[in-house]
Amino acid sequence: MDTDKKLELIKRNTEEIVTEQELKELLKKKKNPVVYLGVSITGRPHVGYFVWVLKLADFLKAGFKVKLLLADLHGAMDNCPWEVLEKRYDYYSKLIPLMFEAINVNIKNFEIVKGSDYQLKKEYMFDVLRVSTFASINDCKRAASEVVKFGDNPKLSGLIYPIMQMLDEEYLKVDVQYGGVDQRKIFMFARENHPKIGYKPRIEVMTPLIPGLIGKKMSSSDVKSKIDLVDTEEEVINKIKEAECVSGEIDNGLLAFLKNVVMVIKEDKNEKFIVERPAKYGGNLEYEDYKGIEKDFKEKKLHPLDLKNSVAREINLLLKPMKREREKLLKLIKAAY
Repeated sequence: MDTDKKLELIKRNTEEIVTEQELKELLKKKKNPVVYLGVSITGRPHVGYFVWVLKLADFLKAGFKVKLLLADLHGAMDNCPWEVLEKRYDYYSKLIPLMFEAINVNIKNFEIVKGSDYQLKKEYMFDVLRVSTFASINDCKRAASEVVKFGDNPKLSGLIYPIMQMLDEEYLKVDVQYGGVDQRKIFMFARENHPKIGYKPRIEVMTPLIPGLIGKKMSSSDVKSKIDLVDTEEEVINKIKEAECVSGEIDNGLLAFLKNVVMVIKEDKNEKFIVERPAKYGGNLEYEDYKGIEKDFKEKKLHPLDLKNSVAREINLLLKPMKREREKLLKLIKAAY
């Protein structure tokens, strides 16, 4: 794959890259760059996680070494109880490889890293203290404002959070950090502060946040807004039936999931998205790309119920590996949550 194709693959469905020029130069000079995504092990993973699994798959296909940081200490700093950190790490580390299996991606160059394995070492903690001597309280609070739950009585841990995320780029030895656009302030905090302690700024790649089923950000803490990765077929169908989906209005979680997950998979497999309908209602609809789905829905040629049934079918297909391991996963969930 040439540099231009690698760049296009990484760019698809992204919201921002800081900076694209730096990414181009990296792809030209380094055969196997390194990218990482940090996941704070707090709430239970849901189908929205497939957005970043697919983007990490793009990095893998583009020749990157991919590191997934399961950030246990970050989870504790964002109010996850200390006593369940290890159990939540166990759940995430079992679940994530199944998600890659679901999209049929080779993970030979994929590595899961546990945050506390290196974040408690003296060199790392020394750098945390170094940064704390010039990063102000306001700098840190602003950086973490869209990620950390500060509440009415903010904890000191929330201010340390962005300092550690900044240093993860250096200690994981990566060229690129990837995350949702809600991470932008922390990414910019890192780019601004790395040179102050002699480290190089990294390239930052961001994808959009997809709305939940009830019209807001898909959230691990709001059961109604998301489909859990261990939901049964019936639970998936019932949640999709209850999802907000007004005829002709394209700003909804179902279409966002189609665009950022289902149609990415279909495109890679060269498959069509099929909406099954009885002959009396015009028969099946077939779509080669997302634009056609959105156009028909906007023009009310595609009924919300038909859309819901089709999305539920695709999600249930996607969750097959998790269903196979469901009993094991439920035991881990019981211990962790």
